[in-house]
Amino acid sequence: MTADAPVPRPWGWALPHGGRAANVEAGTRYAGTTSQLCGLFPFAVASGADVRGVPIGRHLYTAETVGLDPAHWLRTGLVSNTGVWVQGQPGIGKSSITKRLILGLVGFGLRAVVPGDVKGEYTPLIAALGGTVWRIGRGRHTLNPLDPGPYQPAIAAAVGAERTRLAETLRARRLALLDALLTVVAGRDTDPTGRRLLGSALDLVTHTTDAPLIPEVLHVLTRGGDLLHRIAAATGPDDYARTTRTLVNTLGLLCDGPLRGLFDQPSTVRPDADSPAVSLDISALDGDTDDIVAAAMLCSWAWAAALTDTTTRNVVQVQDELWRALRAAPGLVEKADRITRLGRHHGVVSLQITHSLDDLDALATDADRAKARGLASRTAILVLGGMPERELDRLRGIVSLTDSERALVASWAAPPTWHTGHRHPGRGKYLIKSGQRIGLPVALTLSPAEIALHDTDTAFHAGGPR
Repeated sequence: MTADAPVPRPWGWALPHGGRAANVEAGTRYAGTTSQLCGLFPFAVASGADVRGVPIGRHLYTAETVGLDPAHWLRTGLVSNTGVWVQGQPGIGKSSITKRLILGLVGFGLRAVVPGDVKGEYTPLIAALGGTVWRIGRGRHTLNPLDPGPYQPAIAAAVGAERTRLAETLRARRLALLDALLTVVAGRDTDPTGRRLLGSALDLVTHTTDAPLIPEVLHVLTRGGDLLHRIAAATGPDDYARTTRTLVNTLGLLCDGPLRGLFDQPSTVRPDADSPAVSLDISALDGDTDDIVAAAMLCSWAWAAALTDTTTRNVVQVQDELWRALRAAPGLVEKADRITRLGRHHGVVSLQITHSLDDLDALATDADRAKARGLASRTAILVLGGMPERELDRLRGIVSLTDSERALVASWAAPPTWHTGHRHPGRGKYLIKSGQRIGLPVALTLSPAEIALHDTDTAFHAGGPR
């Protein structure tokens, strides 16, 4: 047919023997289950995802782009909160999908906050976003747990009841963090008398300075005074010294023990209201004991919570290596939750990343383990990477998985053969679950600009194993 030849109408040529149909009857609609009709209709599995959001990959069955934006999902009624739980075995790309979400959500106007980056793996991304990275460690930046930080300008600008609320919130967060640090050092909770003594000593110090230091609180607590003597019910200086000896020595370990130089000096970390992303990099402490890392993570979380509590800008916050802090001492799950308790009411998208629910077994008490499971079960969105069947069995109490979903996630756990040179079957593949809905299996492909920012295997490149 040439370009200038007549084009037939939709129902054929209007000529004799031209194949024209005067009437086209409507088709008959039949209904059936996907088990019966999947051969006739091969598109029986729809993605069911709104494309709006951060593009996290293509649906494995339909190739449709899948978008994930917890804030948008909350606004449209798909979820009840903006918590995201990311779980999968090491090396399958948990940090990749987390960084993709950070990158996209910052582009949507949210501020990224990464408190306590244990391995420093988010530092290149935060720097590429034009954000601020504070490297915490001996001889580096210091973080004073009692520093008002972001609260100071907020309190100075507030008046009336709002000023009182912020001041009381700051005091409560200081005491909660100080109590948590003492729990890490001592390995047990502070008794009620010790908490009252700490609170009164802190109040006495804050009457003279806006940025108290732990050594100053220790000095006031050691010196005593009428108020502290009454709280301790001491009959004299010697009785007071005996009563407070354990508390004084525990607080002293924050200044003289392995933590010396980290949290007993004025803070050099300063909040930047205009920065699109902030990270507290504690990778310099990665080789230290769990107690030191836990203390650094708790301080970083508290600082980030203060930053979020005093800003009107929505935030995406990442908590990676979560259990490394919580397993340091009994009761830290509740204390950490008290320090960082923020959510949809504060405009926070929370990303919590872990390898396995086996991490829960490392927590000290049954109460801690139950509360930690609650952290996972309360998140509205789960991102599941490759993991073995045994781990999927443990997830049953948190999320409902169909047999096909279980088989799919388990197939990503390991290559089927010992032949090398093939891409790991689970690299960049995830199952997005929320409520009782059918999950969204997606495959993430990194852009060239992202590859260098997402590489967590740099120690094995070029020079080989060390």
